Amino acid sequence: MDNPINTFTTERIGFIELNRPEKRNALNAEMVESIKSALISFNENKEVKVIVIKAAGKVFCSGADLAYLQSLQSNTYEENLEDSRNLKDLFFLIYTLPKVVIAQIQGHALAGGCGLATVCDFSFTVPEAKFGYTEVKIGFVPAIVKVFLIRKIGEGKARQLLLDGDLIDAGEAKNMGIVNWVVAQDELEEKVLSYAKKLIRNNSGESLALTKEMIARVQEKKLEKGLEYAASMNAKARSTADCQRGIAAFLNKESISW
Repeated sequence: MDNPINTFTTERIGFIELNRPEKRNALNAEMVESIKSALISFNENKEVKVIVIKAAGKVFCSGADLAYLQSLQSNTYEENLEDSRNLKDLFFLIYTLPKVVIAQIQGHALAGGCGLATVCDFSFTVPEAKFGYTEVKIGFVPAIVKVFLIRKIGEGKARQLLLDGDLIDAGEAKNMGIVNWVVAQDELEEKVLSYAKKLIRNNSGESLALTKEMIARVQEKKLEKGLEYAASMNAKARSTADCQRGIAAFLNKESISW
């Protein structure tokens, strides 16, 4: 049996490739666990600074494996809750991981697959890709992704996407804030690599990690609590080795290699 994902590294970039093309890279428990394990491994690897999630075949990810989902319908509520938490943990892990995660979307991203793209920090897609949270069309609910989607694009746009469940093209996905860039298929890999290398070369890893942490945490706080949290993180950042190195290099007009 093929591995549900492939992983490899190059030039400080860790790649996670979804590897169920014959199933349109549908998510089942094994694939979700494999992605989580790969993310944790890359996060602990000091030679990896940026992570890219890509996919084999023509479809980025079609969402939950419906045959697998159907097999769970005879489970107890507790058993289904445990399985649901598996996907919740994956999305939360990507959203809060200290390292930047980029989605390289070479084909359709649907339902849970669209959710997977949504929680990444940045996303590049080809013009031909379609996006949609289609769960309501099969009597299911886009439960976990909505927590992240409302944060990302606001309640109004999220309501439209989640309640009508229609597919949108890559251009509209970009306009709505779901993806960042639309690039030609033959340029996709090059553009992702170039952007990842730019982050690696120009940006402090400690600063990226602290900024991601703050984006995740500050929205849950009321104004004064949020500002106090921001002030504490500002003070914390000043004492980091990266900040000291970066300011010294700037003042001395020296280039710095991160």
